[in-house]
Amino acid sequence: MKGNPFRGAGYFIRGVSMLPEKGIRQFVLVPLLINIFLFAGAIWLLFDQMSVWIDYLLSTMLPDWAWLDFLRYLLWPLVAGSVLVIVYFSFSVVANIIAAPFNGILSEKVEQRLRGVVVTDTGWAAIIAMVPQAVGREISKLMYYLPRFLLLLVIAMIPVVGLVAPILWFLFGCWMMAIQYCDYPMDNNKVSFTDMRVALKQKRFTSLGFGGLVSLGMMIPLVNLLIMPAAVIGATIYWVEEYADEPLGLQQGRSSGNDPRLT
Repeated sequence: MKGNPFRGAGYFIRGVSMLPEKGIRQFVLVPLLINIFLFAGAIWLLFDQMSVWIDYLLSTMLPDWAWLDFLRYLLWPLVAGSVLVIVYFSFSVVANIIAAPFNGILSEKVEQRLRGVVVTDTGWAAIIAMVPQAVGREISKLMYYLPRFLLLLVIAMIPVVGLVAPILWFLFGCWMMAIQYCDYPMDNNKVSFTDMRVALKQKRFTSLGFGGLVSLGMMIPLVNLLIMPAAVIGATIYWVEEYADEPLGLQQGRSSGNDPRLT
């Protein structure tokens, strides 16, 4: 596998640093508000139900043998981590469906900025026009995500085998975060969902480094509120610097530096 996880993580860090930049910050506001609202709900749900879910998962993973009770204490942090990953990624799916048109606009404006094009305001008519394509693309991601999510859920419930579930959840989360956010600039540039996944696999370590830092950031209270817009910006930087000038599958009508969306 090619790529560099540290370079991938660096794209996200650079995305964070661009959040307050003039000409960009006004396009950050709506994704930020959506993130605040939904993750406040996720935090409330975790505080209210987390202990119940952890007890249930431990009871399914371990036989009811007294001499195995010590394993409960060893597994508790791993199971708790799995619950956190499941809840936060589930809420992020909902947040990204709602915010998809705004994230697409944010990615477009960041790409304009990176290419030296004057960033112009976008009216509500343009945002509304993006809704069908943006939501359709989110549904494609959801169809890719759900079967793998359910498979991991089954693995987590198998005694003994479920011990590896937290590691698998994290790696899967890293990959899905890369897909989720890199899709915005690639969709803007007419790269199909299939070709986008192929492109990310070609630099899998870079993609996992980017998605891994996004995933870790989602676990930090308050910091996770900034993750969505920062990840969109970071993924756009990733696109411009590593993919924009490469032919990617079905990408049409676009030569190096000539994207009709950016003129």
